Amino acid sequence: MSPILIKTIQFFLSLSLLIILHELGHFIPAKLFGTRVEKFYLFFDIKYSLFKKKIGETVYGIGWLPLGGYVKIAGMIDESMDMEQMSQPPKPWEFRSKPAWQRLIIMLGGVTVNFILAVIIYIGMAYAYGDQFIPTNSLRDGVWVTEKNIGDELGIQTGDKILAIDGEYVENFNGLLGEIINGNNITIERSGQVIEKEIPVDFIATLLEDEDKIRFLSPRIPFVVGDIPEVSSNKDSGLEVGDIVIGIGDDQVTYFDQAREVLKKYADQNTVITVQREELQQQIPVVVSDTATIGVNLGVLTFDQLEQKGYLKLETKKYSFTESIPAGIDKGVTTLTSYVKQLKKIFNPETGAYKGVGGFAAIGNLFPDSWNWPAFWSTTALISIILAFMNILPIPALDGGHVVFLLYEMVTGRKPSDKFLEYAQMIGFFLLIALLLFANGNDIYKWLFK
Repeated sequence: MSPILIKTIQFFLSLSLLIILHELGHFIPAKLFGTRVEKFYLFFDIKYSLFKKKIGETVYGIGWLPLGGYVKIAGMIDESMDMEQMSQPPKPWEFRSKPAWQRLIIMLGGVTVNFILAVIIYIGMAYAYGDQFIPTNSLRDGVWVTEKNIGDELGIQTGDKILAIDGEYVENFNGLLGEIINGNNITIERSGQVIEKEIPVDFIATLLEDEDKIRFLSPRIPFVVGDIPEVSSNKDSGLEVGDIVIGIGDDQVTYFDQAREVLKKYADQNTVITVQREELQQQIPVVVSDTATIGVNLGVLTFDQLEQKGYLKLETKKYSFTESIPAGIDKGVTTLTSYVKQLKKIFNPETGAYKGVGGFAAIGNLFPDSWNWPAFWSTTALISIILAFMNILPIPALDGGHVVFLLYEMVTGRKPSDKFLEYAQMIGFFLLIALLLFANGNDIYKWLFK
């Protein structure tokens, strides 16, 4: 099965789950308060439906346009824009006839379910899989800056130890990039000296110039000999796959980045390299090309192997069921906080973060290209939190817009007129269409020109 098809299946499975549960968040309290729900749809059914069936007073269906879903609640100005119904006298079972506090609960139901779902997923993942990560402070010789131009923009170098972002220690190495993107200041240790640096306001724009290089920080790894091509001048030198280079000429090396620099001294020369092969060390004569390479591919060690050889440490946390609950809640809150920080960056034109706004293709690319349940559930939880926050924004046509008008009514005792709500719904709808076009236009632009 092709990677694109696997991503697509995961995307639609996740999206369908999130939409159905979000709409249930509106549907259930509406029914509990005796409000009639006329439609419950996965995807939009403009002109026709792929499937529909009426059960009781509600038509359940699947539309053909996968831009979301909806419940049509009687007596409510929503995306259906059913003004004919609104022109009739209010009925007891209609949304507009219910007390403001009941209407507020109905409108908050969707985003509440989305956030609770994310927390439940994080609780389940903590219990089932635990956490395994590289503690940032375990990288005894600092980080490897794989893209020098990006490192120069940020002001860090290979070998620097990252101590804090905005004064806070980041325990998980994998969380460093996100914290740097959201942060304003970075504290590093270089050659025993602690240095404070300001993160450039447009650093996100630098990362977005080439998204293939966005992961510019890595743990420092050894030079492991991988495949040796048939055309390599060192094919018959005695090098074997899995050898770890620990010396070049008279220089000792520990990491691949060191080896790459040392090889420049021997460009277009013959030299001897020392390799660690299981428990033995061997010296092997090699030819160094004029581009300072020895004609082998870089091999890969697993994190477990790197830990066994002392290059890094892995920390594993296992949770009992009761321990997984606060861990899942903390993960949900942390993820939401991080997303809000990113959104603030997007709304600041100076950061250039708006260039990274993506649509359906960008969301689909969040999923792995091979089936992986932990990755699927983790991505689904993230999207659920994004949907919760985006839906609660005070934009007409979103749940947050309805909430704002309801809060106004509860505070002032005056309900906005149906005509005002109608115009607000239309304005919000056009804003959402504009955002949708911009986000997916960004995807198309990246596909065509990057």
